[in-house]
Amino acid sequence: MKPPVPYLPAATPALTLVDQEALSDLYVRGTPENTLRAYERDLVYITAWKSARFGAALAWPESEATALAFILDHARDLSSASEADIARQTADMLIAQGLRRSLACPAPSTLDRRIASWLAFHRMKNLTSPFDAPQVKQARAKARRAMARPPAPKSAHPITRGILEQLLATCRGSRRDCRDRALLMLGWASGGRRRSEIAGLRREDVNLKDFNKAGLIWLSLLETKTTQKGETPRLVLKGRAAQALVHWIEVGEIRDGPLFRPVSKADRVLKRRLSPDAIYQIVRHRLKLAGLPEDYASPHGLRSGFLTQAALDGAPIQAAMRLSLHRSLAQAQKYYDDVDIAENPATDLLG
Repeated sequence: MKPPVPYLPAATPALTLVDQEALSDLYVRGTPENTLRAYERDLVYITAWKSARFGAALAWPESEATALAFILDHARDLSSASEADIARQTADMLIAQGLRRSLACPAPSTLDRRIASWLAFHRMKNLTSPFDAPQVKQARAKARRAMARPPAPKSAHPITRGILEQLLATCRGSRRDCRDRALLMLGWASGGRRRSEIAGLRREDVNLKDFNKAGLIWLSLLETKTTQKGETPRLVLKGRAAQALVHWIEVGEIRDGPLFRPVSKADRVLKRRLSPDAIYQIVRHRLKLAGLPEDYASPHGLRSGFLTQAALDGAPIQAAMRLSLHRSLAQAQKYYDDVDIAENPATDLLG
C-alpha cells in the first residue's frame, strides 16, 4: 500500500491494512469535493514554496521557523523588494512555475486558506502544527490586519431581474438554449445557487410530484458550502422557472444522473455533468449574446442578483435567506445594503 497523501489519515500500526483503506475512503467521502481540490492545489503550492525557499521537502511536523517564513513571505508586496531578497527570489520561482500570479501581496483569504490546509495535513497525521504555536499565531493575526483590504465582489454586477430577462431572451429553440434557460432560471429563482451546487444537481434531486397539480418543483441540495448532508431543507421552484426545468428534462431526456449536461455541436445531450467552469462560460456566452460585456457578471451574479432583487421588491430578508441558505444575517444584509436608498421600498411608506 502506497503512503497516503497528506490530506488523508496517516497509517498507524493500530489498524489493519483493510481498516486503513476504509479510514482513507471515509475521509474522501466525508470531505466535500471542493475542499479536496483545494487541498491538492495548496499541497502543490506549499511543497513548491518550501523547495524554492529552503531547497528542502516538507517536514512532518513542520518547524515554527518555516511557518513564520511562510507568513512573512506572503504578508508584503514584493514588487519593490530587492532582487537579492530571498522572499522575492522565491516568489519569482513560483511565478515561473505558474503557481503565483505576481509579486503583489496575496489576498489574506488566500493565505488563510493555505495555512488552514497545512493545519489540516498535520491533524490528519496526528501531529502538532507549528501554526498553533503562540508566536506563529500572533504573527498570522498581525499579517491579517496588515494585509486587510476591502473584499472584492465575486461578481462585477448582480444579475437582477432585468438583466436575467436579457439573458433569457437569447435562449431560443435548441437543446442548448433549453438547458441554458433552465439553468439560469433555476440558479436565480431557487435562491441564487452557487455554480458548484448547480453542477452537482442530479435528476434524483428534482421532485415533480406537485408540478401538474400546483406547478411546484421541489429541489434537494444534498450538500452546500454552508450545510452538510441531511441538513439542507427542500427548496421550491415555481412558475416560469419550474416550467423551464421540466421542459429541459423532457427535451434532454434526463431520466437519471446529472441534471445539467454538455450539449454537443450537433445538439446532442451528453451523459456527463457540466463542470462549474462550464457554467461560468455559459454565463459569459449569454452576456455576450445579450450585448453586454462578457465580464459584466459571473455566475455568482445569480446569487447576488436574487438577493438584490429581493431587497428592491421589499421581500423580508429572512424570507430571502430561507431560499439563499445564508447562515449569516450580516452576510445577506450586505446585498440589501447595496440597494440604492432611493429605491428602498421603505421610503414609500407614507405614499
